[in-house]
Order: sequence, then C-alpha cells, then structure tokens
Amino acid sequence: MHTLNLKSLLRGFFSMVLLGVVLPGFIGFSLVAQAAETGLLWKLEAPNGKVSYLFGTMHSDDKRINNFPPALIKALDESEAFMMETLPPRDPSIFLMPEGRNLAEMLTEKEFDKVRELADFHSMHIEAAMRMKPWLLAVVFDLPKPQTPYAQDVRLYTLAQDKSKQTLGLEDATEHFSAMDSFSMDEQLVMLRAVLKRSHKEKERDFEALIKAYLKGDLAKIGLLDDKITGGILPKELWQKMRVKLLDERNIRMAERIASQASESSVFVAVGASHLPGDNGLIARLKAADYKVSPVR
Repeated sequence: MHTLNLKSLLRGFFSMVLLGVVLPGFIGFSLVAQAAETGLLWKLEAPNGKVSYLFGTMHSDDKRINNFPPALIKALDESEAFMMETLPPRDPSIFLMPEGRNLAEMLTEKEFDKVRELADFHSMHIEAAMRMKPWLLAVVFDLPKPQTPYAQDVRLYTLAQDKSKQTLGLEDATEHFSAMDSFSMDEQLVMLRAVLKRSHKEKERDFEALIKAYLKGDLAKIGLLDDKITGGILPKELWQKMRVKLLDERNIRMAERIASQASESSVFVAVGASHLPGDNGLIARLKAADYKVSPVR
C-alpha cells in the first residue's frame, strides 16, 4: 500500500493542495454568500481587444468534473498561453516541517492513532505524515479517498502542455504556499485537530453538497456551504483570518498578473472558483481594470 517515496508522494499531493481551493469542509470555496455571478467559464476582453478566458476550478480528482465540455476545450484551443495558480514546485520540501520537528511530539496518543488511520486511508506512510506541515495534513485528510493522482487543475495543465501552450503560474510556489505557512504551528494544529474530529460520513456528505453546487456553477450556494461547513469546525477568528490570507490578499496579486498577461496575449486562466465572485473577487477586479467580463454559456 505504501509504495511511494516521500518525494513522489508530496508531488502527488500538490495536485490536491492548490490554495483558494475546493476542499470539502475545510479551506474550501471561500466565497461571498451574496455573490450574484453564476457560471465557471468567463470571457475576458482586454481594453486593447485581446480575448482571454477565466475558468473556476475545483481542486479535486472527481471524475464528474473532469469531463471537460466543448466550450472549455474551444477556449483553451483559442488561447496562446495557460495560467494556473502555481506550477508544480521543483522542491517538494516546501511541504515539510523544519528539520528536527516531528508531528508525533505535538499530538496526543489518541490524535496520533487517528492520524495513523487517516494516513493509511490515503495510502501514506505514517513516517511521511509525521514530517508534513499540519496544514497540509488537514487539507489531505479532509479529502475523499483519491481516485487518481491528478486533480482538475493538473489535468488542465497537462492538456495545455499536450496542445503546446505556454504554461505560466500566477504565483511562484513560495508565494502560493506561504499563505498557509503564515499560520503559526498552534493555528495549524487547530486546523488539523478540527479535521481529525470529522467522520468519513461527514466529509463525504459535505463533498457531495459542494460538488453538486459546483456542477451547477452556483457560486453563491458554494459560498453558503463553505461558511456553514468550515465556519462550523474552526474558531471564528481563525476562519476569518484564513479567508483574508487565502482570498483577499491573493486576489489583488492575481488580478494584477492576469490583467498584465491578458493585455499581451490570449490566455486561459485556471484558478480556484473561490477566487471569482464577490466585491474582492477576480471578476470584479478585472472589470475595475477595464476588462469586459462575460459568462460563456
């Protein structure tokens, strides 16, 4: 069962831990509940007339979201470049705790047993789990059992490569993962412990609710679910801080970089659907940068 070495294991998990993500019940679609926008694929028209596309992804390997519709493939074909939140990191040690630190020393015996159980469920060696940052384990352990090694974002990335598109990251790996690294070890342990208390049944129920809302392109519904689920398992202050770190601060940077790239060439941007709606979302920020933004039906 535990045939992957640590380096391969962490690179595989990269496809599941892109931030601004769709993770059931934890660090998921952090959306504004009042968001009026619906739809996942958006056409971007730059002030100079160049046309690009913005697609809201779900960072999951579920087969229901990986049958890409013709409109999406057409948009990718028409684009010169492909952008995702970040390209796969070259150094997987970015996911590990500092040398000499071990999660086992931070957990109770009961918590350690639960980590061992979940590590086995996710085909992860317990020694590898003990070296990972607590926020990463929280993300992985709150996912359903993996069906494939490739989440939707990574499948799009591979498809873009197959089509000989230039591939770019909206953030470098350090920028991307620093959003979670900015939380203290105590805060990360709160996140992990919240997930350890959740049953498989609860995770599967919440994931199904989220994926149904995603398949409908119902961004407002996703936001309501996320506040209900994640807001219910984390302290309010930590949840609010997480939303700011994962969304608000990163949306400013990503909108600027999308606008800059899309003014030079036609680009297909794949980014977690959580980043699209709301007053601080990418749709609103691109409109403020004089882009015409319209849903592709």
